[in-house]
Formats: sequence, structure tokens, C-alpha cells
Amino acid sequence: MLTKLHDSLRLRTSPAIFFSSAAVIILFVVATIAFTEPLDRAVSGASDWLLSNFGWFYILGVTLFLAFLLFIAVGRFGRVKLGPDDEAPEHSGAAWFGMLFAAGIGSILMFWGVAEPVSHFGDPPRGPSLGIEPGTEAAATDAMNFTFYHFTLHTWTIFTLPALCFAYFIHKRNLPPRVSSIFQPILGDGIHGPIGKFIDVVAIVGTVFGIAVSIGLGTLQINGGLNQLFGVPESAVWQLVIIGIVGGLAMISVALGLDKGIKVLSNVNIWMAVGLLVFVLVAGGSTLFVLKGTIESLGTYIVNLPELAFWNDTFADSGWQNGWTVFYWAWTITWSPFVGLFIARISKGRTVRQFVSGVLAVPAGFSVLWFGIFGMSAIDIELNGDGGLVERVVDDGDIPGALFAFLEHYPAGFLISVLSIVLVVTFFVTSVDSAALVTDTMANGHEDFNPLGQRIFWAVAIGLITATLLVFSGTGGLEALESTIILVGLPFFVFAYFQMYALYRALREDAGEMPPVRTRRWKKVLPPEELARREEEDEHDTSDVVVEPEAVGEAPVMVDPYLPEDDAEQESTGTSAPPLVDDLTRRVGRGGTLPARTDTARKTYVNARDVHQTTQQTEES
Repeated sequence: MLTKLHDSLRLRTSPAIFFSSAAVIILFVVATIAFTEPLDRAVSGASDWLLSNFGWFYILGVTLFLAFLLFIAVGRFGRVKLGPDDEAPEHSGAAWFGMLFAAGIGSILMFWGVAEPVSHFGDPPRGPSLGIEPGTEAAATDAMNFTFYHFTLHTWTIFTLPALCFAYFIHKRNLPPRVSSIFQPILGDGIHGPIGKFIDVVAIVGTVFGIAVSIGLGTLQINGGLNQLFGVPESAVWQLVIIGIVGGLAMISVALGLDKGIKVLSNVNIWMAVGLLVFVLVAGGSTLFVLKGTIESLGTYIVNLPELAFWNDTFADSGWQNGWTVFYWAWTITWSPFVGLFIARISKGRTVRQFVSGVLAVPAGFSVLWFGIFGMSAIDIELNGDGGLVERVVDDGDIPGALFAFLEHYPAGFLISVLSIVLVVTFFVTSVDSAALVTDTMANGHEDFNPLGQRIFWAVAIGLITATLLVFSGTGGLEALESTIILVGLPFFVFAYFQMYALYRALREDAGEMPPVRTRRWKKVLPPEELARREEEDEHDTSDVVVEPEAVGEAPVMVDPYLPEDDAEQESTGTSAPPLVDDLTRRVGRGGTLPARTDTARKTYVNARDVHQTTQQTEES
């Protein structure tokens, strides 16, 4: 039945995954509108229970993910290339960073750049437990610590883990671009069965919800900016209009494709964002204070990172962390499949080490600059300027309007605010069109042919979920977005633990096992007087005993098991391979683990003196 419907609509996708995901999305929209109050109470109650009992699980999870990524990157698997071993990266470093920036981080920077530091400055996260008073220098330090904690390494850890898994299984094992492909070492052919389809449906639906929350935050920010600049009411009607405009622009970008649409907008976004960053740094009149504060904040963040990474607000139990850190991690991980698959798609040809270091360090480094400059500039306004930001953001709760209240303190504030609204719109257009393209790819299981109608459907679905959460969910606004995403994020955290195991298992299977390291042997060393005594006594064998350290033979020479046969021979002997090395390289060419291919670990390490003697014997004969 589903196949007939699929064919009649001229789709090119997996019917079970596509229609199941679409049904869940449509059912949520209809149920929310029809049963607004009961569903709102159920979602809020479940979210509160989850925050109270499993908030620690979210906190611990992201820190463990970061440790795993660093372990993979610095170990021997860091040299593994994500794709054919001899293939160069598809995109230049600058273009790669531009697409990373627009796909995952641009929308976050614009919404939270001012709101996050000001919120924590006016309401210190650890105020109850450490006695930090709002509006003080200690509050400013703690505000920057948590801002960097929320938007640098840990945020990009959530994106990097699935991105690395996607890149490996898609480019190395040539599996379909789906979340279920990551579980292939565990499920085998089952990735195409019911369990695999269930994983893909959950991933697609969760991704749509995650992007919808991002679009919802952007909608609130755009509406707040229009209200401040032009008096446009902050109402449900205008929010629906904004969602419609952003969705329409996204559909145009979707139709243009990756190279003409997303890539061009990404490059425009990054240059506009850099221009805004430089303007804030230079035009504020406190450039030296901001630069010094950014560097100092980075240092305090690094020092406090181990504590922040495990902090659970255990003693004060203020509930602050539930509305901030846990919300961030749950929100970020829901749209990590979208960002992850997008990053994987543009990262073919890079090594695991290049991938992890690039995706973690480059966007995180830019986040340090962005939040440092915006955050320290906002704190400078509060400590040394006219103030008013804490009252607007903390007391009045106008988080979406924080950026525009901040820009009022700068020259040409009206014009810069208008350009900021344009920048926010373009960031969210790139998010929607990238999400539509990637979501359709996950539903299809291939990237060869994606009908335009399917991509447009996913863009419309994201718009529908956004409108439903903002306007029809009962609670509405930021609170509705937070409550929903906390629930949606839970299965993604569970998936992430299996992803780590699957990736590590696949790397071990594909790279093979290395034999134990062998070293040269040394004779036993005794003090001179003891050696003299033993030489005089008949019961001791002193043939292998010396006074000065003396090696038995030369150091072993490691034959690279990954080199072709001719190269292995030349590396071992410098000319032609002796029988021992020739036998070794033949074994390396066979399948199985490395110890199996080399018969024993001993034969992998060739003593240089033995090789030389064998070579001479071969030449003489």
C-alpha cells in the first residue's frame, strides 16, 4: 500500500521511513491543535520529571563524548582517512569552515551572543552555592565561564560525534547516509530491517523538531527586533508571517541546491557576521577592555572546564541548570544528525584527526571570539556604561530582544540592527534548506537523485512544527520549545553511546590489530666486584653478564604493514627483500588481522643485523 502511494506521488525514497516520519509529524501537529491543554500538561509534566531525575545523564553524556573524540583523534586511528586512502579533501579549508559555520553555529551566535552573558551576569548560575552576587566582577567571570562552556567544545562535541560516525560509515564503508548505518557493526544487515527503520524514523523526526526549535528561537528574535525598530507587535500572527517568509526563502535555496544555494549563502553569512563582530569590537570605545577580557575569560574557562563539565548543581539544587545546560544539550543533540550528516558530506578526504580537530577547534575558536567580544562588550556597558541590559534581559525576560537592546548603545544602531535582522534571516534560511536536504537524504538512503518535491516537503514540515510549538502548544514561546525538546533529546543520548561503540569497533575491524612492540635485548649488568666473584666460582655462568650495558643485537626494524609489497621490501633492506621480509610482505597482503597476516607478531619486527646477513647469503648464492 505504501509503495503504491509512493509510486503514485512520484517519490524517490524509502516508503516506510518517509511515510512513518511524515505521519508522526502530522499527528503531532493535529493532536497539538486538537488537544492543546491536555497535551501541554503531559509534555510539561514529563519534561519536569525528566529534568529532575535525568538531568545528570545529559551533563555526563556530553563530557564522555568529548573524551571519546579526543581519544580517537590522538590514537592510531587518527590517521585513518574518511574516504579512499589516496583521496584529497573535496573543499578548501576556507570553504569548509564557511559551511560549518552557517550550518551549525551561526543561528546560535546571533540569538545567544548577548543574551547568554547578560543573563548569567544578572543571575549568576552558581550564585546560591558560591555566594556570587549579581552585577559584580565575580558574576562577570562566572557568566563568561558558562557562556564558553555552553557554546564551545561541548556544543561542538555533540555535532562532531555523529558527524564523524557518518563520515566513516558513508565514505569508508560506503553505507547509506542514514543514522541506522552507524549501527552496522552491531546490527549487520539489520540496518535495512525494522530496527534500522525505527532508528531512522526517530532520527528524522527528532531532527525536524530540533531545527524547529532553532527556527522558533530565530522567529522570536526577528519579531523582537522588528518590534523595537518598527513597532511590529510581538504576536502569534506576526510570528506565523515570519515563519512563512523564512520557509519560502529556504525553499528557493533548496531548489538551487548545495553549490548554488547553501554554499553561496554560507559565504555571505560568514562575511556579514565577521563584519558585525569587527564593528562591535571597534565601535564600542572599549576595545582594549574587551580584548583583555576575552583572553582572560578564555583562561578562566580552561581552568574551570573540568569542574563545569561535571557540575550538577547538587547542593544548591536551584533548578538553574535544567533551564540552561540540559536544555542546550537536549536541543543540540536533536539536530546533531542534520549537522552531522551535512558536515560528513563536505568532509570527505580528511583524516579522523583532521576532522575531529577541525570540527571541534575551528568553530569553538570562533565562538570564543564571538562570545568574548559580545559578552565583554555587554558587561562593559553594565559595569562602565549606561547599563539597562540586565533589566531588559533578566528582569523583563526579553531574551530574544537582547541583541537589539545591546546595539542601541552603538553608533548607527538602527542601521546595524536592520542588518542584524537580515543576518538572522539568512542564517535560518541556510539552516532550513540544509536541514531539508539532509533530512530527505536520510529518508532516501542515497544522494544520487532527490526530487525537489521531497525536499520542499521537509522544509514545510519544519515550518509546521515551528508554528505549532510557538503558537498552538498552549504554553507557547521559549518555554514550549524547552519542554518539548527535553523529551525529544533523550533517545538521541541513548543512541550516542551505541554510536561510540560502533565506531570504535569498525575502526578496529578495518585498521586491523597491531602486534606488541618488540625492543632490542640487553645483557644482565652486575657490579664489577660481584662479577669478579662469580667468575671465580664454578657454579655461575657469566657468559651473558657484563659490567657496562651491552645490547644483544641491533634494534628491531618495523616493516610498515600498510605499504605495498615493493615499498615494504625497500624499507626493510634498502634494495631487494631477503626471504624473511619477502615472506612477511606476502603475509601482510592477505586478509585477517595483522597478527594473523604475519603469522606471529615476532615476524613483523625484523632484526636489522639478521636482514643484512640474510641479504648477503642470498647474493652469494
